[in-house]
Amino acid sequence: MYVLMVSVSFTLVVSVVVMLVASLLSKKMVANREKSSPFECGFDPKGSARLPFSLRFFLVAVIFLIFDVEITLLMPLAYILMLTNIFSWLCAGLSFLLILLIGLYYEWGNGALEWSE
Repeated sequence: MYVLMVSVSFTLVVSVVVMLVASLLSKKMVANREKSSPFECGFDPKGSARLPFSLRFFLVAVIFLIFDVEITLLMPLAYILMLTNIFSWLCAGLSFLLILLIGLYYEWGNGALEWSE
């Protein structure tokens, strides 16, 4: 236990020292209007370079990623079918699918899957 505490504290101290040294030695950037403006082949920009980001698209993408990862967690169920009895396999698979369906209906009920308002 003592060795673990010493190693964790040593790691914490070393990481803080490295961050402090890096911040002291780093090049300080001065904000310049010309450097922060968009560049279009030497001409003045035609429109705004900062387009509005659709928060609805981001939410749908995150929900897709979450459900995609959960579906990949279902893949081992096909592999362990021969290694376990059918009742425990069926209970585990159906409970996992039930949790996925409850999450999907919750998101659907809150309107998170609606593209336009």
